[in-house]
Amino acid sequence: MPQTACSGTMFTTPSGFSPHLACAEPGEEEAPQEGPGPGPGACLADGPPITSASLDTLIQNLVPTADYYPEKAYVFTFLLSARLFIPPPELLARVCELCIKQQQLDQSPLDTAKVRKFGPKILQLLTEWTETFPSDFRDEKMVGHLKDIIHRIAPCDEAYWKTLNQVLQKLSQRLSLMSQGEESIVKVSLNASSDKLVAFKTKPPPIQKDILSICNDPYTLAQQLTHVELEHLSRIGPEEFVQAFVQKDPLDGTQPCFSDQKKKTSNLEAYVRWFNRLCYLVATEICMPAKKKQRAQVIEFFIDVARECFNIGNFNSLMAIICELFILQSLSIDSHLVLIHQMDPTGNFYNYRTALRGAAHRSQTANSNRERVGLSNTLTDFLQKPIVIPFFSLLIKDIYFLNEGCANRLPNGHVNFEKFVELARQVGEFMTWKQVECPFEEDRAILHYLHTAPIFSEDGLYLASYESESPENQVEKDRWKALR
Repeated sequence: MPQTACSGTMFTTPSGFSPHLACAEPGEEEAPQEGPGPGPGACLADGPPITSASLDTLIQNLVPTADYYPEKAYVFTFLLSARLFIPPPELLARVCELCIKQQQLDQSPLDTAKVRKFGPKILQLLTEWTETFPSDFRDEKMVGHLKDIIHRIAPCDEAYWKTLNQVLQKLSQRLSLMSQGEESIVKVSLNASSDKLVAFKTKPPPIQKDILSICNDPYTLAQQLTHVELEHLSRIGPEEFVQAFVQKDPLDGTQPCFSDQKKKTSNLEAYVRWFNRLCYLVATEICMPAKKKQRAQVIEFFIDVARECFNIGNFNSLMAIICELFILQSLSIDSHLVLIHQMDPTGNFYNYRTALRGAAHRSQTANSNRERVGLSNTLTDFLQKPIVIPFFSLLIKDIYFLNEGCANRLPNGHVNFEKFVELARQVGEFMTWKQVECPFEEDRAILHYLHTAPIFSEDGLYLASYESESPENQVEKDRWKALR
C-alpha cells in the first residue's frame, strides 16, 4: 500500500542507488575572485565550469555589469541553491548593494551612458527572478529592493518605469494564481477528508457509485488523470525541491535559512498525497465489487487506463495504477508484459528511465504541429509539445540521494557548486515538463469523483479483499479474524 507523506520524512528511499554526480574532493579549491564578472572556471562564459567557490564569489558572479551578464543556467542554479546559505531578501539586498557600488548609482549626476548599458541587464536579472521564483517576492522586502534599484536607474531612461510596472503586474498575477492554487488544495483536502482512509471494523459498505459508472472509457479517464497531474505540477515551485530537504550542514557554521519557519513545500506534499490517493482509489475500486467477474472487469479497465497513461506520457498515474495491480496480484505477466517491463525496479528503474528519456527527447524536439506517436486515439491537431509527467516519487528520491550523498559546503568553506549544478539540471527538466498545458477537455464529473470518491485504509482494503475471496492460509485467516 502507498505510504502517506509527512514533513521531514516525506519520502522513502530505495536501496542500491548512488548519485552519479562526482562530488568535489575536499582539497579542491577555487581561488576567490571579488571583482565583477565570472570567476575562474565559472559556467558563465568559455572555460571549465565552477566546481566550488565562496558564497561571496558566487554572488559576485550573479551581479550584471554594463558589459557582463551571467548565463541563464547559472542564474537559475544559483537562485535555486543560494537559499540554503542566505535568505532571498538578503541575497537581493547584496546584489543591489554591489550594483550601486559598481555602477556608482549613489552619486549625482549619474553616468547616463553607463547606466543605459547596465539598466537592461539588471532588469533582465530581476525579471528572471520574478518569473522563476515568484514566491520569493511574497516578502515585502524583496519588492522593496526591486523598486529601489529601478528607481535609481530610471532617471536615465523613462522606459525603465514602464518595465518596472510590467514586472510588478506580472508578478502580482503569478502570486494571485499561487494563492488560488493553495486555496484549492485546502478545499480538495476538506472535501475528501471525511471519506479518506477510514479503517472499517466490519465489511466496508458498498459505494453508491463506482468508477465504471462515472467513466467507462480508459482513454477518457487517462486524460482526466493527466489533468489532475498537470494541475499539481503547475503549482510546484523549483524552490520546494530545495526546501524539502533543508537540514543543518555540519560543515556550515551558519543556521539554515528556514530554521525559524515551516518549510514551504505544501504544493510538493499535496502532489505526493494525490499519488497516494490514486493508489488507494484503484485498490478500492478493485476490491469493492462482490462478484469475481465484476472485479476482473475493473482490473482490465485499469490495465487499459495504465496503457493509455503510458501512451500520453503520464508516468506518475501509470505507476500508481500498476503498483496497486501488482500488490493485489491482478496484473498478468503474460498478457501485460509491456506494463510490467516499465515498472521493473531492476537497475534503479532502468526501463522506466529509458522510456522517460525517450519522452523527454520527443518533448524537446517536437514541432508545434507534430502528431503524437503511439496514442490509441491520436490528436489530429496537437498544437504543443508532448506531455512528460515523471514518476514523481522516484524524482524526489533521486534528489534526496543527491542531497544526502554530497555536502553543501566543502571543508574549506566553499559552496559545493557542482552539486547544485546537478540539482538544477534535474529540477530544470521538471520545470520544462510542468509548463505544458493539458490539451484535453475537462470532465468535471470525472474530476470530482477522482478527488472525492470514498477510499479505504489498508485495513479496510484487506477486509474487503477477504470478504470477496476467502483467506488462503492461517496468517491471512488470523488477520481476517482480527479485522472483523
